[in-house]
Amino acid sequence: MKIIVPMAGRGSRLRPHTLTVPKPLIPIAGKPIVQRLVEDIAKVLNQEIEEVAFIIGDFGPQVESDLIDIAEKLGAKGTIYHQDKPLGTGHAIMCAKDSLSGPAVIAYADTLIRADFNLDADADAVIWVKQVEDPSAFGVVKMNDANEIVELVEKPADFVSDLAVIGIYYFKDVGVLKDELQVVLDQNIIHGGEYQINDGIKGMMSKGAVFKPGEVDEWMDCGNKNVTVETNNKMLGFLKEDGEHLIADTVVLENSEIIAPCYIGENVRLKNTTIGPYVSIGNDCLVEDSFVKNSLIQTKSTIKNANLDNAMIGNNASFNGNFSSISIGDYSVLE
Repeated sequence: MKIIVPMAGRGSRLRPHTLTVPKPLIPIAGKPIVQRLVEDIAKVLNQEIEEVAFIIGDFGPQVESDLIDIAEKLGAKGTIYHQDKPLGTGHAIMCAKDSLSGPAVIAYADTLIRADFNLDADADAVIWVKQVEDPSAFGVVKMNDANEIVELVEKPADFVSDLAVIGIYYFKDVGVLKDELQVVLDQNIIHGGEYQINDGIKGMMSKGAVFKPGEVDEWMDCGNKNVTVETNNKMLGFLKEDGEHLIADTVVLENSEIIAPCYIGENVRLKNTTIGPYVSIGNDCLVEDSFVKNSLIQTKSTIKNANLDNAMIGNNASFNGNFSSISIGDYSVLE
């Protein structure tokens, strides 16, 4: 089994945090989004992962090294491909065409999930979906009486179904999708100015490929600051239920309290401070004379005299003040 992860976008809706770090590497409960996604998929597939292929932009050698490390921790080969221009989901997948063979999961690295993956042996492919209240805001699937997906409809004005596509797909042989996407590129089939995975899927359907739906229990977005903080809260709750150790042994508490669930990284010092619930703090931070809840603080940052709620603070930042719902990026200073 392979996992193909298109992640070339910079994540403009999550700025300023994505000005220096690609969105899939923003940590949620102590781990980068893409690492949690790949590990969770590997866990629920319960199959040996042969390769994890990442399609990225110009993120630099350190990011590439970090991604290879994520794959190798799963016992898989890590492969890096580059998408130099934002030409759409179909184009991104074809940037990894050398890895497009055999069974594979394609997963876009901007959401997290909780699910049990049951791969239908009779299906040529599975598209994971989640029931939503407002299907007009999503791409949805149209089903037939045999519980097969027969059509993909993008943001329907009229009701088609309430099952939204979440961006995770399984292909019994991803090489079939590769062939159809090559047709899309060769014939210059463009929607919204981009080459779309949907057109490759529609090509497979037109030739009789059977697509079945898979459902997830939780679909958590990381598109902007507010929903990323909300996703961090949910993930901390799940990890607490799973019994995961979330507080590093090197955390120093000085007249301070931690209200679970929280993730606190290595060498964090808390002085005259109450943390939690639902806070993630990265390694080597200092938080002093503060109250922090429902917030994300990355690494090597200093927080003083703060009362934070629904806040997101980047790496190497310094904050000293009385604002609460803030969003400041890496190396920022507010005093």
